[in-house]
Amino acid sequence: MRTIDTIVIGAGHAGLAVSRLLTGAGRDHVVIERGRIAERWRTERWDSLRLVNPNWMLRLPDWEYDGPEPDGYLSAGRFVRHLVQYADSFGAPVVSEATVLEVTQASSGGYRVVTDRGSWRARHVVIATGPHGAPRVPAGLGAAEVLTANNYRSPGLLAPGGVLVIGASSSGVQIADELNRAGRQVHLSVGRHTRMPRCYRGMDIFWWLESIGRLARTIDDVPDRAAARREPSMQLIGHRPGERPRQVDLPTLQGAGVRLLGRFDGMDGSRALFRLDLADSAATADLRMHRLLDAVDEYIACTGLTSEVPPAIRPPSLAAPAESVDLSMAGIGTVLVATGYRPEYPWLRLPIVGPDGYIQQDRGITAAPGVYVVGQRFQYRRDSGFIDGARHDSHTVVQHLLTACTVESAR
Repeated sequence: MRTIDTIVIGAGHAGLAVSRLLTGAGRDHVVIERGRIAERWRTERWDSLRLVNPNWMLRLPDWEYDGPEPDGYLSAGRFVRHLVQYADSFGAPVVSEATVLEVTQASSGGYRVVTDRGSWRARHVVIATGPHGAPRVPAGLGAAEVLTANNYRSPGLLAPGGVLVIGASSSGVQIADELNRAGRQVHLSVGRHTRMPRCYRGMDIFWWLESIGRLARTIDDVPDRAAARREPSMQLIGHRPGERPRQVDLPTLQGAGVRLLGRFDGMDGSRALFRLDLADSAATADLRMHRLLDAVDEYIACTGLTSEVPPAIRPPSLAAPAESVDLSMAGIGTVLVATGYRPEYPWLRLPIVGPDGYIQQDRGITAAPGVYVVGQRFQYRRDSGFIDGARHDSHTVVQHLLTACTVESAR
C-alpha cells in the first residue's frame, strides 16, 4: 500500500482546481480518475452541447480562458481540451483509469483508498466527483424503458418516431430544441424549472448575475438550504461563434412546434400520465425570473449604468396541456429522461453521508477530519456548482487542509 499526503478523487474542473493549489503549496498528492481528465464531458454529454456560461467565466486557480471569443460558449470537446491544457500547465499528478472501490478510515490513522489499480493510505481525501451521481428516473418508468440525458448523443441515433422528453431544465430544453430542429415531433413534460433570458439589456445574463452579487450569495443567506440546492438549472443554451443568441424557454419551444405537457405522473399501460400543472409551473418560474430582472433594473438605476431599454419578454401564454398521451398512438419511439441526478457514493464508507444521500459538509469541510468535498451545488456560494465557482471552494478547502496540517505539526 502506497502512502501519500492527499488524495483527490475526480479529475474534472473541481479536482484539478484543488490539485493546482496543492501543487503550489508543495503538497504531495495524486488525483484519482475513473477514466480520463474530464471524463463526464467526454462520454456523458451530447455531441452538439456547448457550455451555457460564457468563456470569460472559465476561471480556475492560475488559469482562465485567453482565447479570441471571451463572450462565446465552448463546445464540450473544446472544454475537455481546455481542462487537459490546465492539467498539463502544472503537471497535475493524475492517475487515470482508476476506479475508486472503497474509502475507509485506516486503523493506523488517516484514510485507506482502494482502487482497481492499487491502494493508498492518505492523511487527507478531497472528494471532487461533482454533483452528478446516478440519473433520476421518475417512478413508473423502468430504467430499461428510457434513455437518460447522459446517454443521449444526437437525433440520428434515436429510434424512429417522436420523442417524449421528461424534464424542462437546462438539458431537457436543449435536447428538446435539438430534436425539434431535426424534424422530430417532441413532447416535453415540464415540472419545476428556471426561466431566464440569454441576454438582458445588452449583456449576457451571467454578467448581470455576477454584477449584482447573485453568484456570490452564500448558503447562509437563504432560508431553505435544501431547496436552494435543488434549484433547477436555467433554461439556457450556448451558441456557436457568429450565431445570434437564442432562447430555449417554454414560449419559444411551443412556438417552434414542441408540445408542452405538465409534470410526468406515471404510466398506465402505453399511456403516459401528466399533471395539469403546466400553467402554474410556468407562472411560478416567470415570477422568479422577473424578481431577478427587477433587481438588475434596480442595480442599473442605482449605479447609473447606461443600458438598453428592457426587452419585451413574452409571458408564458401556453396551450392547455393534455392529461395523458398514448405513446404508441402518438408515434413516440423514445422516452428521454432529463430530470437530474441523485447522489451516489457506494464506495464511501465514512459516516458523512446524510439521509438524503448527499455528503454533509460546511464550506466543503466534513465531520471526518481531513476529508473534504468540492464541486457540489450551492456548496457555499451560489456559483459553487458552476465551473467558475470551484476556484472559491477549492481555495477554502485547501487553506483549511494546510492550516490543519500546520496545527498538527506544531503539536
